[in-house]
Amino acid sequence: MYSDQALTFETVDTRNVTRREEIRLFLAGNGLGMDEDIEQFVVARCKRDLVACAGIAGNTLKCVAVDSGCRGTSLGLKVIHEAEVQAIQNGEHQLFLLTSPDNVKAFQGGGFYPLVTLDNRATLMENTPVGIQRYCRKLRTHRQDQAANVGAIVMNANPFTSGHRYLIEQAAKACDWLHIFVVEEDLSAFSFQERFAMVQAGSCHLPTVTVHPGSRYIISRGTFPGYFLKEKQIINEVYSAIDLIMFRRYIAPALNIRQRFVGTEPFCKVTAQYNCAMHYWLEDKMILPDAMIKVNEITRVTDENNLPISASAVRTALKRKDIDAVKRMVPATTLPFLARWLSHHTSTEPEYDLANV
Repeated sequence: MYSDQALTFETVDTRNVTRREEIRLFLAGNGLGMDEDIEQFVVARCKRDLVACAGIAGNTLKCVAVDSGCRGTSLGLKVIHEAEVQAIQNGEHQLFLLTSPDNVKAFQGGGFYPLVTLDNRATLMENTPVGIQRYCRKLRTHRQDQAANVGAIVMNANPFTSGHRYLIEQAAKACDWLHIFVVEEDLSAFSFQERFAMVQAGSCHLPTVTVHPGSRYIISRGTFPGYFLKEKQIINEVYSAIDLIMFRRYIAPALNIRQRFVGTEPFCKVTAQYNCAMHYWLEDKMILPDAMIKVNEITRVTDENNLPISASAVRTALKRKDIDAVKRMVPATTLPFLARWLSHHTSTEPEYDLANV
C-alpha cells in the first residue's frame, strides 16, 4: 500500500526506450498492452516503485493501470487527474478514453462521462457531459430541413482522387443533400487542412453538398485505443461498432441523414470488413432504436488498366514522380496541392507545375 507522502508523479516521454520498457512491463503485469501512438506517460511512484500510469496520445488517455496492491484507493483518480493536467498543458482540453464497461464507474469518479457502450466489451468516454450535445447543435446549423433525402460520406482523401469525386457525384445524384465529413486526425501524408481543402475544391461544382471537418466524434482507426483488447480482429470490430454507433446515435439525427455512401473495397480486407459492419450497425432495426441509415456501396471508378483508383496508388506514383500516372488518377482541382507536396519533398528541385506537365 502506498502513502500520499511517499507518492510522486512524473511525465515520461515514450522516446526514452528504457523508461518505456519499464512501463510496458508494468502494463503487461496488469494484463494490458501498450498502444504505439502514446507520446507520454504520467507515472506514479511510491518511493522507487512504479504503482500507476496513464498514457497520453493526443486527445486520448490510454493504458491506465494501477498496481494490484493499490486498487480500491484514490490512486487511480490521482493518476487520471495528473494525466489530464499534462494533456491540458499539451493543448488538449477535450479528452477521450476507451475502457472496459467494468471500469466506467471508476472513470466517472475522475470526471469522464460515457458516450457509447458496446455490450460488455468497451465504453467510449469523454471528460465533459455536454461535448457531444454542443457538437450536434453546431451541426444542426447546417441542417437542410427542405431536403427529405439526406446522405453522408466519411472520407480521408489522402489525397483527393477522381475516385473520391466520382463517389461524391454519384451520391449527390441519389439524394437531395449530401454531407461530407473529412477525417480530422493528422496521421496521413497530407495534413487535415490540405485534405479538407482538396475535398472542398473537388466538390464545389455541386450545389447540394456541404463539407464538414470530421470532428473528434468521427473516430480514426489510427488513434483507436486497443490496449485492453487482446486480439487485433476484436480491436477492428470494436472500432467499427463504436464509430458507427456514434454516427447513428448522434451525428445522423442532427443532420437528418438517412443514407450513407461508400465505395466498394476490392483490395483492403480491413476496409471491406468496415463496409460490412456499416450494414449491420447502421441498417439493422433490431440493433439500435435510432433511425435506420441505408448504406449504399458504389462501385469504384477504375483506371485504364481496369484497376480501382485509390489514394494509395496516387501516393505511390508521387513517390516515383510518375507525373503522368498521377494526372490520370486525380481531378484538376487536386493538382496544385500535389505540386506543393512534391516541392516540399524534393527541396533541391524547382517547384512542380503539374498543370503544365
